[in-house]
Amino acid sequence: MTAPTDDRLGFAPDSEAPLSYMARTRDYYLAIGYDTPYRWAHYTSAPFQPLRKPLTQSRVTIVTTAAPFDPAKGDQGPGAPYNGSAKFYSVYDGDTSAQHDLRISHIAYDRTHTSAEDSGTWFPLPQLIRLAREGRIGAVGPRFFGAPTNRSQRVTIETDAPEILARCRDDAIDAVVLVPNCPVCHQTVSLVARHLEANGIATVVMGCAKDIVEHAAAPRFLFSDFPLGNAAGKPHDPSSQAFTLDLALRVLESSPAARTTVQSPLQWSEDHSWKQDYSNPALLPPDELARRRAEFDAQKAIARGLRE
Repeated sequence: MTAPTDDRLGFAPDSEAPLSYMARTRDYYLAIGYDTPYRWAHYTSAPFQPLRKPLTQSRVTIVTTAAPFDPAKGDQGPGAPYNGSAKFYSVYDGDTSAQHDLRISHIAYDRTHTSAEDSGTWFPLPQLIRLAREGRIGAVGPRFFGAPTNRSQRVTIETDAPEILARCRDDAIDAVVLVPNCPVCHQTVSLVARHLEANGIATVVMGCAKDIVEHAAAPRFLFSDFPLGNAAGKPHDPSSQAFTLDLALRVLESSPAARTTVQSPLQWSEDHSWKQDYSNPALLPPDELARRRAEFDAQKAIARGLRE
């Protein structure tokens, strides 16, 4: 007898499995010459705060890792290379009643498959405002908050997360939607979410790096299997963005316990080969690896200058 094949059993191909960003970034940085692998935040349990009131009566806000556009800080437009000058190192906030131009040029999103033309893919404030008008949520908080993409877990846990908590309390926030972009962003917002939940504020992370968020044990997680930079939906696709935020809010309402992950049914495309491209050293020749090492060192020097 012939052994059953994957096709006969209806199995999905391995290419449809979520990308392992921790392994991919480890291999990438080893390939460009950094021989000490980054240690990702790891927890096996999580705090959990059920909503204290129905979502229709709750005040909700957003935590983002995107940065306000500053024309004095170089190229921050679609397709711009990694821009260390555009990084921010302390929590900021913005008036949710105003329009904002937030960019993601300062982080390692998927520059091959993400257009970075539509901020609705990483900053769902317009969708949240719409849901408030429709009565799906009680109100949008008066401010949203920017969380620095910090490789230091200690700084995130001891400085940035408490600062975001204090501002949420000042604004009487009941629930927070956190939207990361790059691999480290996913760790950052997971740590912030844990701190908020431990102190009485319900959260949901909308993200694309499943392994990083689950490794850090975020309390609630909506996973979209999209290229990094599209955690809030597909670009120029308002229905995708509306669906993604609504699903995140349903996760916020209905999660039965901590460490709940729900995967969005939306697919980026029929072709899953984009997962092979992100920071994949096997696809890069030695001269390109050397160029990226030099570029990364230059951006680190810029970042050190900004912090000093």
